[in-house]
Order: sequence, then C-alpha cells, then structure tokens
Amino acid sequence: MRVLVTGGAGYLGSILCPVLLEQGHDVILFDAFLWGVKPILHFVSDPRLDVVQGDIRDAGALRPVVAKVDAVVHLAAIVGYPACAADPVLAESTNVGGTQNVVSLCSNHQQVVFACTGSTYGQVDGVCTEDTPINPLTLYGRTKSEGEKMALSQGGVSLRFATVFGVSPRLRLDLLVNDFCYQAHHNRFIVMFEGHHRRTFLHARDAAGAILFALERYGDMQGKSFNVGSDDMNYTKVEVAKKIMEHQPFYLHQADVGKDLDKRDYEVSYSRIRSLGYKATHSLDDGIRELLRVVPYIRMTSEWRNA
Repeated sequence: MRVLVTGGAGYLGSILCPVLLEQGHDVILFDAFLWGVKPILHFVSDPRLDVVQGDIRDAGALRPVVAKVDAVVHLAAIVGYPACAADPVLAESTNVGGTQNVVSLCSNHQQVVFACTGSTYGQVDGVCTEDTPINPLTLYGRTKSEGEKMALSQGGVSLRFATVFGVSPRLRLDLLVNDFCYQAHHNRFIVMFEGHHRRTFLHARDAAGAILFALERYGDMQGKSFNVGSDDMNYTKVEVAKKIMEHQPFYLHQADVGKDLDKRDYEVSYSRIRSLGYKATHSLDDGIRELLRVVPYIRMTSEWRNA
C-alpha cells in the first residue's frame, strides 16, 4: 500500500514509518517538523519515502497527499494534558480542526487509522471496556474524543492507546514512565501526588505495532474503537515508581498536600483487540531498562539555575 502518516516525525511516527517501509509499503510522511528532522534521519534515505512538510490545519496542503494514498494513519496532534493546557487554541484547532480536515478529505475506499487515547475515560470505577461511557477530564481527552467520533463516522478504526512509554527517535520526557525515569536518575527523588490513581501503559513500539495490526486486519476492525494495551500493565502511579526503584534507587515522597492536575484514574480491559490476535510484547521493565540507558545523557537545563 501507499500510506500517509500524519505526524510521521513524532514519538510514534518515527518508529512506525521505518517499519512500514521495511514491510514494503510506500510512505508519505506529513509533519510540521516542530521538533526538527532528527527523528527521521535514520530512514529518510529510503526511496519509498516521500517527506512533506505541512500542517494538518491547512486543508490545501493535505488534499494532494491524501489523494495519493490507500491508507491514512493520523497521528498528528497536540498530545498530552500539559501541552494542550499550555496552548488551548492550538490544541483545539489541531486536534479537532486538523482531524476534521484529514477525515473529510478521505474517501470511502481509503483506510483510516486514528490514534486516540485512554484519557477519554477520565475517572472510572471498575474496568473500562470500549462500551464504557467516556468522560474526558482534560482538554486533551476532550479533543481526542471529538477526533475519534470523526474517524469512526468515516468508517475508520480508532485506537485508544494506553499511556505510552519507552525510547523513540523523537523521545518525549513528559510521559509518566519516561519522566519518572529521568527524575529518578538526575534528581534521585520524586514528589508524587495522588499515587493511588490507576493508569495503564504500553510501550511505544507496541503502539506502532498496533497500528500495523489495524492496517492488516482493517476489515475486522473497521468502524470500531479498540483499547490498546496489555492487561498486565494496569498500575497505580506508586507501583510504577516502585518498579523503577528496582532498577534505579531514589527517594519517593508521597505528598499529603497537593493534587495531580491530570485526574485520570482507571483500569482498562484489552480483550476486544486481544481476541483478534494482538498482543503487546514489551514489558514495563523493558521500557525502564532502556530509558535508564538513555536518560543519564540527557540533561534539561535552565539559564536561571546556579547548579
């Protein structure tokens, strides 16, 4: 197939695109390159790759590339609670308006795979399935839930990813596991609010694998949403910290005063996608080990710090 990957230079896209190329697909990588081109340098020489700089909010830039492809993997977004809260107008126009552009330009014969998030569930007692009413508590969750409705209305597949973690060519340190690993090594302590809140996790390579799975099993998945993760990676925040502590000693302070502004608290069932044959293969320990090989050589600094 010829596959368009929006956000192809991002955290998941920079893992997904080279695998698509290795499998023999032609790829059009469409990205605004807000984080530069470094994440794609390891596969940019592949002759089956076309690189297009553009913004999904610009329908005119999208139209000619969408018209060329058999499938669209829509990853481009302002991702996560902090980034959306920092610029709500950008988040709304990208995650909702941009997704509307992508979906509206797709025809019925094209496959559409939309990257959604378990953040749409908010706080839920018990275990979430795809039939659990969504209740997004953040702008990020709300905008992604609106995008999911658009993708499903086109007959696409929506993948509600667990919180991703692990190393990627476009590494992110705002993700919970990645951030905790960074703090554990550099600060030797973590101050945690509401550590009993439950989260569910997925390695970035397994997230990319789920997209490949959706393209291969599109006929079985079309028009539906799927939780993507692993039933054995539902953890509380404290449990994640203690997992990291097995690899990197640090002091964990569970604060009695203060709140986690990201209020998500839920456990998720992955039986729907598992019943089709999908299985995550990378454990939380795998991700922690690889992150702790990398974060010692990353140092976020401020000109206002004396040390």
